[in-house]
Amino acid sequence: MYNLIMTLLIIVSILIIFATMMQPQKQQDALNALSGGAVFSGQTKKRGFEALMEKITAVLLVLFFVFAFILALMSSK
Repeated sequence: MYNLIMTLLIIVSILIIFATMMQPQKQQDALNALSGGAVFSGQTKKRGFEALMEKITAVLLVLFFVFAFILALMSSK
């Protein structure tokens, strides 16, 4: 059981790396950052691929912490 969860943790870790690298970058020029436009850019609703990748990353992060917590409990016994 320990080896199965460890394998799942490694797979989820690799998937987290890919999911974060696949997310679109938020490019802001210096003029936008200095003019205060950067303050309001985070309030727009994400759509399509960007929203999907954010959800996938969030699910993978939850799985990562669950598997890590289970492994910590198993190794403490």
